[in-house]
Amino acid sequence: MSGSFDHLHPRVREVAGKPDKERIAWLQVDRWVKLDRSEAALAQLEALLAYPTRGRMPCLLIHGTTGMGKSEILERFHERHPWSIDTKTGRETLPVLLAEMPPEATEIDFYEAILDQLNYRQRSSGTARERRGQVIAVMADAGVRVLMLDEIDKMLGSTPRQQKLFLNSIRYLTNQLRIPIVCAGATGARLAIRTDPNLADRFASFELHHWQKGRALKQLLALFSMSLPLRKPSDLTTSEMQDEVIKMTAGVTGRIFRLFEALAIAAIVSGREQIDLGSLRDEYLLLPLVSMEVQKSEDHAVAGYLFGDAG
Repeated sequence: MSGSFDHLHPRVREVAGKPDKERIAWLQVDRWVKLDRSEAALAQLEALLAYPTRGRMPCLLIHGTTGMGKSEILERFHERHPWSIDTKTGRETLPVLLAEMPPEATEIDFYEAILDQLNYRQRSSGTARERRGQVIAVMADAGVRVLMLDEIDKMLGSTPRQQKLFLNSIRYLTNQLRIPIVCAGATGARLAIRTDPNLADRFASFELHHWQKGRALKQLLALFSMSLPLRKPSDLTTSEMQDEVIKMTAGVTGRIFRLFEALAIAAIVSGREQIDLGSLRDEYLLLPLVSMEVQKSEDHAVAGYLFGDAG
């Protein structure tokens, strides 16, 4: 199908003319979207990478509720700075190392997670101290200049002793390697770092706030209007649309994106080719992405009505 599709971004117009199956597949592929807050976080990460070496290096904590895009920011920054090879020396370097916290924040599991990301197989089978020395040597040899740790809040599930050892390990690595460390995690991440006052003093805090009704959300919805490959214009920036989006997603970034993916697919399948308030209120449209927390509160209200819960 051909058409001008002037309501769409030039790069999306070609997609809008493709068969339904291809458009749906296109919608289901992850893409980086330049959001102001995400770009601000990336700018801070770039500043840390360029920071000159000194005895006390600055660190950064990126935190917010689940679904706000923390992991995506770390992965985006990591992709910008992949492994590289010096053609003259043949040396491989990795300026940015990204590791995910293991389920239990033990020292050895932490060091193992780092060595895994460095593709290092000649592991020491000795004590945590020996493993720590190996990690420092391998990271230095790989030229790591920023260490990023995702899901740092997992450490809160460990014993107080394990938490203390883990935080000591982070402080030791930044001291010995003289590199910034970036931690990211859900709301508990800030609490996790603050359990060590000496370490917390080094961390700047960058919070990813929930979306609220206003200019920023209106700009995001306008972006959806231009970037969803639907053949008819969708007016998504109205006050009523903003209210419905916040109600259905609680302002969580991941939920908003999944909402509009589902709405766009439904618009293609039904042949409506546009999204409006009726799309969000369609009782036959299954939206598995809608907040479980929102559903939980609604279920509680229904249960209270059915079973006489005065609370």
